[in-house]
Amino acid sequence: MNKPHAVVIGVGDGLSAALARNLASDYELTLAARSGDKMMALAEETDARTVLLDATDEDAVAALFDNLPAAPRVVIYNPSARVRGPIAELSADDVRNAVEVTAIGAFLAGKHAARHMLEAEPANGTRGTILFTGASAGVKGFPQSAPFAMGKFAQRGLAESMARELHPQGIHVAWINIDGGILNPGRTEPEDKPGSMLRPDAIARTYRHLIEQDRSAWTNEVAVRPWVERF
Repeated sequence: MNKPHAVVIGVGDGLSAALARNLASDYELTLAARSGDKMMALAEETDARTVLLDATDEDAVAALFDNLPAAPRVVIYNPSARVRGPIAELSADDVRNAVEVTAIGAFLAGKHAARHMLEAEPANGTRGTILFTGASAGVKGFPQSAPFAMGKFAQRGLAESMARELHPQGIHVAWINIDGGILNPGRTEPEDKPGSMLRPDAIARTYRHLIEQDRSAWTNEVAVRPWVERF
């Protein structure tokens, strides 16, 4: 029997790599990223297809989904862009570009994933899962980080709207608030704050739980944070 298909958009060597490794044994994978440098080694490890992708280009995103070997059962959107600086000094073009990646790219991925999932035959009553990688900036804006907050607030609203529309049609949609720093390769925790960063593999297990949730109790939003954090 053929494996179901999963798509991971925005691939690096941290959370997205952990997600790909988590899914590889049970799904045929397609990895998509703007650059192929990190993606190619991960694709070889997970036996995945690869696509070079500008996530803000609708024609490219549509082609990504149109050219899949089968309708996707899982789609994960990871990309985001940050521009830091005082609000009075930010460039409108830089802000626009950041929001395009974080919010418009998420919309395009959600639109074309849903288009194909809605055409697919349900399996166990469901057609698939669409997950968006969020951040604490989607629930609280931080100083000198307005563009990131704008993008993540928009992404969160997109996910909530999609969930209300698509859950009754058998497509599970959820937004994951990554509320803390991720211990990606090359990063270390501060010596005075052990346990203060999230492990990519642990986050990936939360995504997997969302993918496998029974539809009688679907989650549309979840936050993950280090156990030592006060919030």
